[in-house]
Amino acid sequence: MQSRTVYHWQSRRDDRAITLRIREIAETRIRYGCPRIHIQLRREGWPVNHKKTNRIYCPEGLNLRRKRPRRHVSAARRQQRPVLTHVDQCRSMDFVSDNLFNGRRFRALAVVDNFSRECLAIHAGKSLKGEDVVRIMEALRVPDKRLPVRIQTDNGSEFISKSLDKWAYEHGVTMDFSRPGKPTDNPFIEPFNGSLRDECLNIHWFLSLEDAQEKTRQLAQGIQS
Repeated sequence: MQSRTVYHWQSRRDDRAITLRIREIAETRIRYGCPRIHIQLRREGWPVNHKKTNRIYCPEGLNLRRKRPRRHVSAARRQQRPVLTHVDQCRSMDFVSDNLFNGRRFRALAVVDNFSRECLAIHAGKSLKGEDVVRIMEALRVPDKRLPVRIQTDNGSEFISKSLDKWAYEHGVTMDFSRPGKPTDNPFIEPFNGSLRDECLNIHWFLSLEDAQEKTRQLAQGIQS
């Protein structure tokens, strides 16, 4: 009787590069689970099916974390960012928060071009989600069809949302997320936020969201990050 025992040999060396990339994605996109990491790998051209992604993902201990992760040296494995030479090469965006005169909380999303340091947009709202960020990105794109090559953000839920991820993928824009606990990864937006707070938010009363929108917009036109 012929034996049905079959031995499979597979080189683990071939998995080293993709294992490293899976860890990099998991460290920088801290809310991504295995399915979204697999989608990201396929977008980047890795020849991997979902079974192989899962086989590598689970033993690495990268299951979706519910708490903020500790800072890891491994998160520093990033490609060096290119030197900026022209506008639309890279933009940064971030939120600042404040209160209306009646104590109601609001947030403002600021978008800055990293080369010119110009504030391209600032939008105030009570609750801004990923869909709102997409609408703001579309409002910047439509007039003259300009798109950035790359957008730098932190790991806020609005920026890692499926809505913004889909928009960026459809328009060929790379989302560059800061490492957890590393605000210096997004250095262009921080000075702008500081100026906006010192020169506007800390010295004005805001009677309504419309009032906050107008005052922040007027001041942002004169601020460079």
